Amino acid sequence: MSIRFTDHLTPIEKKKVINAWAFYDWANSVYNLTITSTIFPIYWTAVSTTNGSTKVAFFGRYYENTALYSYALSLSFLIVALISPILSGIADYNGSKKRFLQTFCFIGSVSCSALFFFNRTNIEFGILAFMMGTIGWAGSLVFYNSYLPEIATDEEQDKVSAKGFALGYVGSSLLLILNLIVILFPESFGIPKESSLPARIAFLAVGIWWFGFAQYTFYYMPKNKSGFSIKLDSFWKGYKELASVWNQLKQHRNLKSFLYAFFFFTMGIQTVMYVAALFGSKELKLESGQLIATILIIQFVAIGGAYLFAFISKKIGNINALLIALCIWVCICISAYFVVNANQFYLLALSVGVVMGGSQSLSRSTYSKLLPENTKDTTSFFSFYDTSEKIAIVLGTASYGMIEELTGSMRNSVFTLGAFFIIGLLLLTRLKRN
Repeated sequence: MSIRFTDHLTPIEKKKVINAWAFYDWANSVYNLTITSTIFPIYWTAVSTTNGSTKVAFFGRYYENTALYSYALSLSFLIVALISPILSGIADYNGSKKRFLQTFCFIGSVSCSALFFFNRTNIEFGILAFMMGTIGWAGSLVFYNSYLPEIATDEEQDKVSAKGFALGYVGSSLLLILNLIVILFPESFGIPKESSLPARIAFLAVGIWWFGFAQYTFYYMPKNKSGFSIKLDSFWKGYKELASVWNQLKQHRNLKSFLYAFFFFTMGIQTVMYVAALFGSKELKLESGQLIATILIIQFVAIGGAYLFAFISKKIGNINALLIALCIWVCICISAYFVVNANQFYLLALSVGVVMGGSQSLSRSTYSKLLPENTKDTTSFFSFYDTSEKIAIVLGTASYGMIEELTGSMRNSVFTLGAFFIIGLLLLTRLKRN
């Protein structure tokens, strides 16, 4: 058994550490919901459309506004995928995991706050701030996730992981509701109805919420080692350790098979998260209020879904529970092709919510459980995990857009997502069940 940070703590102290770790989900999940899923995309479309034209200039070159948004998102995740191995190597060498978590949190939260100053006159500033916010959010998760095996036993990790996701869903939904009240009823707060101020206040609120609540996590997480020195070798240590992880996978068939499966089914999950609202808007012509309501449905149902699948995994094992989730995902993709009205879309959203929370939570805890015994460099293993996820996001969203461009319909892209889930399901069947 590997030595955990919490092993020498009293039960009360350990509970505080676990609660503080899970609370970072409460702190940072507001970015994913408000910035990438709801308010910012709507605001971006408004400020980047001029007299009916959706072409926007970015450093002298013109792009379709939605395309530029997608490129910025994809490039942000690609940057994180490339730099996280370097940073994780330095973190392992210096014992500075907490410092990097704090740094990415600071970068992300300040960038979100900076979006308060974004308007149609400074498009480049807005896109760059959005990218830095995404880099801060995604980069911090590399170090956040790597703490899981250090604070919880194998038996506890499903429940602890689910707790983090549940807190994230609750916290992000709560702030979204508060922001929406200001956006829908600006006059009640002395703001003109047609003003962009409510949306910009929402961006500022995300940055403050993220940075403020994260301090609770930072207070209880293990301290950084004293001093901070970097050797040239430490820059490449992360890539060397990823290569080492890859070599170790050859001796750990279950872990290798899981990562193959995870790469494909997370392409589907992450893409659904980023395009669900766009699908409802473009294919079903739903109003903004309906789309926001749908996203909130997904958020709250996902809380129960995370705990439901934690319970199922306890009864039949993680792999079997994930197989059930993936079967449901395949059915969702098939059903999405035939959805034609709002009620059907809401029903589909309920299904997405159930499996989204469960499959994300179980993926993280299953990977943690499959790590080789006595693993000390958990950051490198989770860097491999997160790098795989980031590359999957880039490929998943890109393929979704390409299929839509080639066929002229987002419905056809849904079948691509279904194929990702089917491949992931088939690969997952190769794992040995506990």
